[in-house]
Amino acid sequence: MSRSTAIEAGLGPAPAGSPAAAGPLRAPGWRGPKLRKKTELTILLAPALILFVGFVFIPIVIAAYYSFYNWSGYGPLSDPIGFRNYSYAFHDPAFIQAIEHTLELTVASVVIQGPLSIGIALLLNRKFFGRGFLRTVVFAPYVLPPAVTGVMWSLILQPGGFADQLLKAFGLGGLVQLWLANVHVVLFTVFVVLTWQYLGFGIVLLLAGLQNIPIELKQAAAIDGASPWQVTRRITLPLLAPTIRIWGFLTVIGSLQIFDIVWVLTEGGPAGASSTITSYMVLQGVDSTDFGFASAIAVILFVFCLVFALIYQRFALRRDMQGAITRAVG
Repeated sequence: MSRSTAIEAGLGPAPAGSPAAAGPLRAPGWRGPKLRKKTELTILLAPALILFVGFVFIPIVIAAYYSFYNWSGYGPLSDPIGFRNYSYAFHDPAFIQAIEHTLELTVASVVIQGPLSIGIALLLNRKFFGRGFLRTVVFAPYVLPPAVTGVMWSLILQPGGFADQLLKAFGLGGLVQLWLANVHVVLFTVFVVLTWQYLGFGIVLLLAGLQNIPIELKQAAAIDGASPWQVTRRITLPLLAPTIRIWGFLTVIGSLQIFDIVWVLTEGGPAGASSTITSYMVLQGVDSTDFGFASAIAVILFVFCLVFALIYQRFALRRDMQGAITRAVG
């Protein structure tokens, strides 16, 4: 068989410059993996993105638009007033009082619930009889709906209720108060109920963080002669710090938006002594039918939460997120 015949039959090397000599052609689907990855991301992210836009972003934009009108909730938007709602809000003593109460509850939640959660989580992380039962008891209040918690505690704290009877049974009848009607006591009472409801969340979150701390580190420190307190202070708490920071973020954001329990217990009363930003907003929007002003309060609350989230992420969570990304890439 001649060389030309072999080439024509595909049995020999192709001459230089021919299409066959340029190498095998790429498969038509060589971009398949990239296209498949983009398709998977689109399918997975699209539902969440649609929900976020529909139930978060669009309502925020609508509330911001309504806040520039004097609107009672009925009829068209026909009375634009610019930034007058915002100006009135910051000149209203009741709104300033609501901001102060919200900040007081937020600071108290971080300062008091934080150490309590850490201490109880460290205790429940030890092995002892009945540990599982105690964990369930501690977490149980958190699974109750806040409205149910509010109704339950309003019955417990009513005059002559279970709380008063319990104090009298222990000879502490002099401590009996109008827990939900005394302007000097009501905010403290609300905070106690909030702590009862949400303390379990912090404990369970911190317990999950404690499970990720290698036991070998504690054992090595104990072999080197470290006391239990030194192990906790030098090893456990530093390694638990990322979880504590996440808990702090969730606690502050939740405290700024607290509404359900406050509304069921007191509706912000008496005389605004337990009002929060959200309870003030609902009073203005629902009871006073001033939805334009209530929308301005909602926008102010959103700005508070957004500014805090950005600052907290910049100075507290950034290092944790960078470490997580580094570990994922590595």
